[in-house]
Amino acid sequence: MNILVMGGTRYFGIHLVKDLLAQGHNVTIATRGITKDSFGDKVLRIIFDRTDFDSVKNVLSEKFFDVVYDNLAYCSNDVKCILDIINCNKYIMMSSTSVYEKHWDTMEEEFHPLNKKLIWCTRMDFPYDEAKRQAECALWQDYNYINAIAVRYPFVIGKDDYTKRLYFYVEHVIKEIPMYIDNIDCQMGFIRSDEAGTFMAFIADKDYSGPINGSSFGTISIREILDYVTEKTGKEPVLSEDGEKAPYNCEPEYSINTSKAGKLGFKFSNLKDWIYQLIDYYIEML
Repeated sequence: MNILVMGGTRYFGIHLVKDLLAQGHNVTIATRGITKDSFGDKVLRIIFDRTDFDSVKNVLSEKFFDVVYDNLAYCSNDVKCILDIINCNKYIMMSSTSVYEKHWDTMEEEFHPLNKKLIWCTRMDFPYDEAKRQAECALWQDYNYINAIAVRYPFVIGKDDYTKRLYFYVEHVIKEIPMYIDNIDCQMGFIRSDEAGTFMAFIADKDYSGPINGSSFGTISIREILDYVTEKTGKEPVLSEDGEKAPYNCEPEYSINTSKAGKLGFKFSNLKDWIYQLIDYYIEML
């Protein structure tokens, strides 16, 4: 298939492109021409600013793709800027489990984009969770004629995680930096960055439309993470209300139901089979 990937030059987007190439697809990556990639002549490249309608129109108006991956749609205007122009058989948008009021066994049906008022907005108009909801509202309300999938992930982590959110906890324990954590015992879900890319590549040719969850099996709490770092290093976390606010603060206790992905034939990894190895990697770095 002829596939366009927006957001294919870093993080799980790199893994997505690698998997698509391994499957034999023809891949074009769209960038602003700033971030270099390591794909060489294995991919085609086009340059535009996805938030600029004229920039997108000038590049995409005469092109067709079997599948378009949009890893960069953060708000309703982002969706509009692409879908008013793009010509494709399938559109796969990177969404987030932030669209939910999360709890144990959170399922796709618990956020209904058709039941929420659509507001055309920019990325700065709302917090991340609401902006993502509006992106989905735009997709399902104004572009429901398009065969589309919205992939909803919890926190994506891995050795290539540029956000360094999990790294924050490891670093603060080892360097004895005070931190403020408001949900230390809440169980939370995660997905590894390479698996996030692999699942997105997996659904390229699947007969499915609508929202779909992705997450590693199992959950873990911040206390379990801190206890592991202490066990490995002998350093105790310094917890203080005056400390630096931790990245996963305000997250509730939850798990993500992935039965729909399972019915398509995809089996996610077990979180605790790999997260401690990732923590070991961070410990070694420090």
